[in-house]
Amino acid sequence: MKATDLIGDFTITGSNQNEGDTSYEGILSLDVDKNNRIKASWLIENEQQQYGTSFFKNNILVINFEYLGEDSELYRGVVVYQCLTKDILDGFWSEEYGNPQFLGIERCFRIKNDPLEIN
Repeated sequence: MKATDLIGDFTITGSNQNEGDTSYEGILSLDVDKNNRIKASWLIENEQQQYGTSFFKNNILVINFEYLGEDSELYRGVVVYQCLTKDILDGFWSEEYGNPQFLGIERCFRIKNDPLEIN
C-alpha cells in the first residue's frame, strides 16, 4: 500500500482518552502534499476541526495532530492507525493533556462516492 492509496474521506467512530464511555463520530479527510506526505483533517461531531501531518510506512499511519479547544488553548497529540485495507483504518491516540492511563480509540471507514464501487 502507498500513501496515495489512502487519499479520501472516512467516517470515524471513536472514544476519548478517559475512563468513561465518551464516544464520538466524525469525518477524517486524507490528502497528500507535494512530497507524498499525508495531510489529515478531522471534523468531530460537526464542530471541532483538527489538523495533522503524518508518516506512513508498512501500512502504519502516524499522524501528529493539533486543534484549538473550547478554552482557546492549542492541544496536540498523536494518532496511530493500522491500515487494515485502504478502506479501513484501526487506530489509537493520545494527546498531551489527556489521561495518561488511557488511550483514545478510533476506527475509520472509507466513504465511497459511487455505490457500485468495488475494491
